[in-house]
Amino acid sequence: MASPSGTSSGSSLLQNSGSEEDLQLLMDQRKLKRMQSNRESARRSRMRKQKHLDDLMAQVAQLRRENNQILTSLNITTQNYLNVESENSVLRTQMMELNHRLHSLNEILNCLHGNIGFEMGGPEITDSFLNPYDLLHLNQPIMASADMFMNSSMKC
Repeated sequence: MASPSGTSSGSSLLQNSGSEEDLQLLMDQRKLKRMQSNRESARRSRMRKQKHLDDLMAQVAQLRRENNQILTSLNITTQNYLNVESENSVLRTQMMELNHRLHSLNEILNCLHGNIGFEMGGPEITDSFLNPYDLLHLNQPIMASADMFMNSSMKC
């Protein structure tokens, strides 16, 4: 009494509801798979970010070490420069003092030779002794020995 169309429409409903459930199950499985894939992708992304951050932190530490080494080297070089500059200043001052002493000794020798020459009818004493600026260095102590004068007078 059942008509084939009734049976088929009833079984068609069962097939439809079965296929809808299958379709829903398939969609749920795809959704679950997509969620797992997204989670894995996010985990890999976080790992890449963390690795990048770690690499940057290591680079910062290395650059800070290099910067400290450069600063230390710069400070040492600056200190060496200041020491050499100070030494040069002392040496320049000593050189100037020695030049003044040499000039004074030469003037004394010229005076002695000039006086000897004057007695013998030689040139007169130069005006360098009359210049007040030249007299300043004559007040400084002069380190000389009698042997210097004896030897220099014998050479002339």
